[in-house]
Amino acid sequence: MIERYTLPEMGRIWTLENKFQKWLDVEIAACEAMAELGQIPAEAVKVIREKAAFDVNRIDEIEKVTNHDVIAFLTNVAENVGEESKYIHMGMTSSDVGDTAMCLLMKEAAEHLLPKLAILREKLVEKAGEYKYTPMIGRTHGIHAEPMTFGMKMLLWIAETDRNIERLNRAIETISVGKLSGAVGTYANIDPEVERRVCEKLGLQPASIATQVIQRDRHAEYMATLAVIGSTLEKIATELRNLQRTDIREAEEYFAKGQKGSSAMPHKRNPITGERISGLARILRGNALAAMENVALWHERDISHSSVERVIVPDSTILLDYMLHLTIRIIGSLLVYPDAMIENLNKTKGLIYSQRVLLALVDKGILRERAYELVQRNAMEVWRTKEDFLDLLQKDNDVTGLISAEELRSLFDYNWFLRHVDTVFQRFRI
Repeated sequence: MIERYTLPEMGRIWTLENKFQKWLDVEIAACEAMAELGQIPAEAVKVIREKAAFDVNRIDEIEKVTNHDVIAFLTNVAENVGEESKYIHMGMTSSDVGDTAMCLLMKEAAEHLLPKLAILREKLVEKAGEYKYTPMIGRTHGIHAEPMTFGMKMLLWIAETDRNIERLNRAIETISVGKLSGAVGTYANIDPEVERRVCEKLGLQPASIATQVIQRDRHAEYMATLAVIGSTLEKIATELRNLQRTDIREAEEYFAKGQKGSSAMPHKRNPITGERISGLARILRGNALAAMENVALWHERDISHSSVERVIVPDSTILLDYMLHLTIRIIGSLLVYPDAMIENLNKTKGLIYSQRVLLALVDKGILRERAYELVQRNAMEVWRTKEDFLDLLQKDNDVTGLISAEELRSLFDYNWFLRHVDTVFQRFRI
């Protein structure tokens, strides 16, 4: 039974309850910092901690009147706190709360994605080890090139996954900032020390400078990172979709008992999960572009970015979480056909050894241009006549005058191409 995707954790991160809780965390941390600095009574903070609460439905009810979500939130909190609520939000502006909380949410979402990337890496490592020496044809321009191994294909994706883990960690660092610097970032009505203490309590770094908002190049970098990771998943999916083609069929998505591939053609086994991943990656890239459009705001801020972020940030993190789930599932249950790989390796009648013959001729002392001419003219005959490349070479007096039949035969061994596989694998922590 293939595990289905559920959304408990990532979905919870983007609930209104969690968003408002983050807002409340920022407000309470600010009150605590102000009390530590002697700016508000410590007794008031104690009451605020005990009584501060919110109700999503009540906030929605108030916002219908105020048409301002932060004011609606603060009004609802004040209803629960009472007199001491006058100390909440002192010297702060809405973005001090909203932007700092948004960074907390983005950090939380990315930290949820990191373990998924680690699981994907584990699955790729398993497959890389299993097929480390499994020969297959490497393709360039979609055309047979030279032998490689299926394990090396997996190793390539491990390397990219490692870079994606590094990228995501950098994106977390970039977005893990807060700001409590007031309406235009001048700290006119709030002490910079409050900001420092609040950020420390919340596990963030204070932004070195801000306007009314944390600058959106940070968010754009974060969203671009999600898009790059999604592009890697698309790269994996696209390769496996190609390998599943009927005329190749070297690997295949798992096809479950009872699964159907086509309403019209009962024989079909389609790479639908990989196709889904490829399509969804386009949304991540589109959302990354929208994030870049958010970088340029009017003067010290406008809110043209706000409506965009309410859609693209939750959607992209949830979407990437889902895509990682799908990719882990594909790799973990992948069907691999080594016999088909060997069959395809031999499909071009030995043409894949053309470079070995070329280099052997050059080693005999003739010019590379002449060697290339001799090899290519025989290779073109293979395409035309379907004869074996080795047979044609052995009938070419210009070639056999330089290389013996035995030496020619020795060049047609795919193992020669794989002699450095261990060297490449040793570069990785697997």
